[in-house]
Amino acid sequence: MSTRPYKLKKRAARQEETRKRIIEAAIHFHQTKGSTNTTVDEIAKRARVGRVTVYRHFANEDDLFLACTVTYLARNPLPDPEAWRSIEDPGERLRAGISESYAYHQANEAIFTNAMAEVRDHWTMVPYFEHWAAAAEVLLAPFKARGRRKDQLRAGIALALSFDTWRTLVRQQELSQEQAVEVAMRLADESPAPSGASRPPSRSSRAARR
Repeated sequence: MSTRPYKLKKRAARQEETRKRIIEAAIHFHQTKGSTNTTVDEIAKRARVGRVTVYRHFANEDDLFLACTVTYLARNPLPDPEAWRSIEDPGERLRAGISESYAYHQANEAIFTNAMAEVRDHWTMVPYFEHWAAAAEVLLAPFKARGRRKDQLRAGIALALSFDTWRTLVRQQELSQEQAVEVAMRLADESPAPSGASRPPSRSSRAARR
C-alpha cells in the first residue's frame, strides 16, 4: 500500500502550521510596533523560519497583511449590527450600539491604534470601514429624521462609532467607558437643526440624560 498520500497530507499539515506561525508572528509585531516598523527578518525569526520561507508563503507584504487581517478579525469579530435591530427604541438601540462598539475598541485597541496611524487608506481596511458605515445605518434606521436632519444624524452616529472618537474620549480626555458613551450619545444625536429651525429633544437625547 502506497504511503504517498499520507506523506503528502503530512507535508501539507506542516506547511499550514508554518503559515500559521508566520501570520501569528506578523500579528504580534503589528500589535506591538506597527506594520510599517516590522521587518520580514523579525517575522521570520519569531516564526522560527527563514526569510525565504516567509516569501514562499506570502509573495509580498500585501498578501501577508491581508492574511493577518482575516485571521485577526476571525478571532476578534467586529460587533454584529444586525443584533441591534431587535431594539426598537431609537435611543436604546443607539446606546447599545455605541456601548458594544466601545467595548470592542477597548479590547482591540493595540492593533487598531497602529492600523489607523499607518494603514488607514490601505485597501485591506475597506471592509472594516464599510462595516462601521453599515452599523451606522442600523442605528439610524429607527429614527424618523428626514432630509438634512437625517444626513446630520447619520454623520453624528458615524462619528460616535469611530475608533478615533473612542480613543479621543477615553485615552486623551481620560473619560471612563461609561462617560465616553454618554458623550458619544450627544455627538450622535445633538447635531443642530437646519438654520432658523428648532426641534424638540429626541428620544435618544432624553434617554441619555436619564
